[in-house]
Amino acid sequence: MDQYFVLGNPVEHSKSPRIHARFAELTGQTLVYGKQLVALNGFAAMLAQFQKNGVKGCNVTVPFKFEAFQAAHTWSDRAQLAQASNLLVFDDSGSGSGSSIYADNTDGVGLVNDIQINAGVALAGRDILLIGAGGAAAGVLGPLLASGPRRLVLVNRTHEKAVKLAERHSVHPSMQVLLQKTELLTPEINGLGGYFDVIINASASSLAGAAVPVARSVLKPGALAYDMMYGPAALGFTRWALDNGAVPRDGLGMLVEQAAEAFKIWRGVRPPSAQVLQELRAAMQQPA
Repeated sequence: MDQYFVLGNPVEHSKSPRIHARFAELTGQTLVYGKQLVALNGFAAMLAQFQKNGVKGCNVTVPFKFEAFQAAHTWSDRAQLAQASNLLVFDDSGSGSGSSIYADNTDGVGLVNDIQINAGVALAGRDILLIGAGGAAAGVLGPLLASGPRRLVLVNRTHEKAVKLAERHSVHPSMQVLLQKTELLTPEINGLGGYFDVIINASASSLAGAAVPVARSVLKPGALAYDMMYGPAALGFTRWALDNGAVPRDGLGMLVEQAAEAFKIWRGVRPPSAQVLQELRAAMQQPA
């Protein structure tokens, strides 16, 4: 039976096995999907073990998305642009030399589909603020720009990291970079034209339980405030959004949508993601 895994550290909280099991059930596919905790210095060894054991593919979560990209032999265009991967495919050519590794990144299409299809918020012509410049932000920046926003501003505590990420997208005139202070300074935002329709938290602040890393003054009334985390980790950000007149949304829909794209790549059939998201939210008993 074909085997797939999600790799991360931590990974115990992952809903990916449940999501992919339901996808398989709804599409008539036969597979096994598990989760694997990986030591911080053990990612390459784990991939080698998977290749030896005939594993077909894996999803990759924090903190291994950059390592996953570097471990591959071939890449999709969107993985190349992100320089990070959340999806690996092991392709055994029968040569006896082990499987080659193909890397893709489905985070961005997952985010955009959740915002535009599930949340019903069109991104074309909007002002977007993206917080963070790590693997999560790298995976979504390209698809966000491709959705046609009027303006996308990237902020990060480490300015150099943000600039390097933005440089790969420099052909987009709507792309701008700011250095994030303790709070995002209102004069800097005003100097770039005001407030934002969509704020996306791709930083590790929620996972670390830290304060929301931007000032509430960046929010337009009724703005969508999106945290790429879900469950208890996202509550600080979503409560902040609600308290400040924004529409909060966590990253559960992104998780399901990126998984649907991964499932299609692995199995050649697209699962009913909206149904699975609805079932998962009901089971978790949490709002959007």
